[in-house]
Amino acid sequence: MVKRILFFLSLLICSQTSWALDKLTASVDKNPVLAGEYFTLSIIAEGKVKGTIPDVSALSNDFVTSPVNTSSRTSIINGSVSSSTTWQMQLVARSPGTYTIPAFEVDGAKSQPIEISVVARDDQQQSKDIFVNTELKTRNLYVQQAALYTVKLYIGKDLLDGQLSDPVSDGAIFTQLGKASEEYEIIDGRRYMVLTREYMIQPQKSGNFTIEPPVFNGQIRDNYRRMATSAVGDSIDFSVSPIPADAADTWLPSEYLNFSEEWQPKTATFTVGTPITRTLTLTAVGVTKEQLPEIQMEDVNGFRIYPDTSERKQITRDGKVISQLIVSFAYLPQSAGDFTLPEVTLPWFNTITKREEVATLPSKTLSVVQDPNQPLLPQTPKVAQQPLNTTPSSAASVPAQVITEYKTPLWVWAVAASGYVVWLITLLIWWSTSKSKVQRQPQPAQQVTAPPFVSFEEAVKQNSANAFYQALLNYTKQQNIPMTKWLKQQPESLQSKVHALQSSLYSNTQSQVDLSALLNEIKQSVKRTVNKGSKPALEELYD
Repeated sequence: MVKRILFFLSLLICSQTSWALDKLTASVDKNPVLAGEYFTLSIIAEGKVKGTIPDVSALSNDFVTSPVNTSSRTSIINGSVSSSTTWQMQLVARSPGTYTIPAFEVDGAKSQPIEISVVARDDQQQSKDIFVNTELKTRNLYVQQAALYTVKLYIGKDLLDGQLSDPVSDGAIFTQLGKASEEYEIIDGRRYMVLTREYMIQPQKSGNFTIEPPVFNGQIRDNYRRMATSAVGDSIDFSVSPIPADAADTWLPSEYLNFSEEWQPKTATFTVGTPITRTLTLTAVGVTKEQLPEIQMEDVNGFRIYPDTSERKQITRDGKVISQLIVSFAYLPQSAGDFTLPEVTLPWFNTITKREEVATLPSKTLSVVQDPNQPLLPQTPKVAQQPLNTTPSSAASVPAQVITEYKTPLWVWAVAASGYVVWLITLLIWWSTSKSKVQRQPQPAQQVTAPPFVSFEEAVKQNSANAFYQALLNYTKQQNIPMTKWLKQQPESLQSKVHALQSSLYSNTQSQVDLSALLNEIKQSVKRTVNKGSKPALEELYD
């Protein structure tokens, strides 16, 4: 019995030893490869793997990578246990050159690096069955200026399956606009199905950059055979200029901007108490709808002004990104007269002329009249005063006026006086009762009305530094204080965080800003300002 136990223990120990990781190898199925051609990378571990996988993140620096597929195999032959684990993934290089697939490590075992050669395609090697075209019409941009990048995949065979990767570029953000569209074109007498994708590109720093094109990998049917195919578009170089040092706080780069207004009703004269709708339309080319600034109306004596509706739109046309903001305000006249509304200005940067410009809605004079359907209070006519000394001749020529004098009876005065005394006694009783109630009730804590932080909190949820900074600019504008002056009044910790936010938006180097912590600091600053009172802030504002 003891011998059997020892035998099984020894067999178990030998099995565990054979399960240890013995060797790690890496290989590719083809070398050299064409630019835009997919090849398969296989990593094989011989022996037991303790749940770890090789780190393949470095491959994304030079290649377009597919997800990793994992497979395992275990066999027992004559009591000998062997196992192996295989990781496979597909890679493709967009540009020709010599690349190195690094060594991988799993459970202390290392593979050897692989040097792979990527050869450029010539006209004969370029497939006429499937190919990719790319286009960027605006190649000289400013930081945060929006441009349209178009990808067209031409398919001349029966497509069985496939995938198209996204474009990439250092320092720029790509956002796909809508879904891919499908149409057909005839090229050189051949019919192609064309899949079109549109991307909005927004550079985040200045310099010279290259857009690495999308890569297609799929399978087509050729004479009843399933064939693998791939295609890659051309790289596109573009340049990004920095934000000018003297640019306005609200950075709005555009090659064309239109600012207009419309009044309803369209009359020359308005009526007291009848609402008037003022609709402002801001259209800009080369910016996103989120970049369009909020528009605020100044108060006007004689009117009550209420925000009405607001709508943002964004379309693409002729290779351009076009955004539009439509906002309406309700004006309610309170009195009759002529009133002058101040002009509305909006600074923006013209990317064609490369200078700052100001879009202006000129001042407007409104005439307001009283509502004729609303009766006016009757006015007491003036009575001409008669002279005291009259001559007999004038007395004879002027008819005599009979003046009747009414005297109030004494009992009326007595009733009025007694009522007044009763009213005074009632007032004294009420005052003493309310005073005792006030003394017994505890004083409520002072309520601090915080400004609306909805736009701030929405920016924190989206983790959008640009939207957060726009909300901060709108907040300081509502407080009627310039951004720079408001910042000087804040603690050093808040100043440093705001400077870090500005640096992340406008500098060449990217940095991450904790928007949640910044919002908490702003709330604490507003709370301290409200507790201190508004007088010191106003005195400093008007110094």
